[in-house]
Amino acid sequence: MIGDIRNGGSLVMRRFLRLCLDLLFVKGVPVTDVAGTQYSVGANLSIKAHMPMTMKYFRGFLWSSLALLGGCHALLLNPPGDVARQQSDTMIISTGIIALIIVPVMIAIAVVAWRYRASNSKVRYEPDWEESPRLELVIWALPVLIILAVGAISWIGTHKLDPYRSLDRIAPGKPVTAATKTLEVEVVSLRWKWLFFYPQYGIATVNQIAAPINVPIHFKLTSDPMMDSFFIPALVGQVYTMAGMQTILNGVMSKPGRYKGFSSNYSGAGFTDMRFTFDAMTAANFRGWVAKVRASGGNLDRKTYNRLRQPQRHVPVKYYAHFQSDLYQRILNLCVNPGQMCMSDMMAADAGMHMKGMHGMRGHDRHMQAKPSMMTP
Repeated sequence: MIGDIRNGGSLVMRRFLRLCLDLLFVKGVPVTDVAGTQYSVGANLSIKAHMPMTMKYFRGFLWSSLALLGGCHALLLNPPGDVARQQSDTMIISTGIIALIIVPVMIAIAVVAWRYRASNSKVRYEPDWEESPRLELVIWALPVLIILAVGAISWIGTHKLDPYRSLDRIAPGKPVTAATKTLEVEVVSLRWKWLFFYPQYGIATVNQIAAPINVPIHFKLTSDPMMDSFFIPALVGQVYTMAGMQTILNGVMSKPGRYKGFSSNYSGAGFTDMRFTFDAMTAANFRGWVAKVRASGGNLDRKTYNRLRQPQRHVPVKYYAHFQSDLYQRILNLCVNPGQMCMSDMMAADAGMHMKGMHGMRGHDRHMQAKPSMMTP
């Protein structure tokens, strides 16, 4: 029923094909490979003897996987944040388009294995069949069309949802206008905690962030000293934080509630403790939260920050009613301690020396052009 195996090649490939055929067929079927070797597939009794135990383990693995998935929630597939929802839609649409080729192929594998089994004597036997232009057209055209569709959707979605791009809407049908106010939040990832500055309110928090619903949030993020990843699945996709560099993230929350945030990038022994809460609330409740922070918080200066930046696990929520106005910029530019030169000043000095050197070279060029040549033709 199988016919000649026309593409064998190496010994490893022939053995692999024989193993696959042994697992598919129950009866022995005579087969001749390209090397002229004859054998009977499906007659490997040692494999068949172990198949019931193998299927038992497979079914156990499948049911265990389904049981574990039963404890999951579909937050990534149905997030309340508008940006996260658009990202989810892009992912779902792309997966659905890819499934248009994956699902039929998986079904075809099962149909072919069942239809052309050794015990089915009614199927047509065509050992000399080689090609079909129509079939090849379908086999190649469908994947190409799917790749083009997924590529177009991914390209549009990636550029539309660029984390550095300002939001153009709060929710479907609610565009961002000139009168829309944006909440500014400056984020610093530490070992192993998160520090949040609210420059518009002069407050800071540790391991808790709050924001009013339907208000765009503009995040500026950096790290001290290790690379991390800032991720609030309900709000927006993750973005990395790096020492001496600043990344940008924009998001908006549509529903009030308490959501989880964490670092999705391994950063040492306390990585699993880098978790914080994101509280989305009404505008009135947010004003009350700001008043609570101002009433119960202390002062965050460079000395306090140096104590805070020390590696520590299981850090509780902390409030700071005031913070040094340039502290975030000093963290970003690696110059928190007195006497350290900030990276921005260093780059400005280098740029000034470079410009001075360029001006000197231009003057030298003008001088050489005006000076008569000492060489005679």
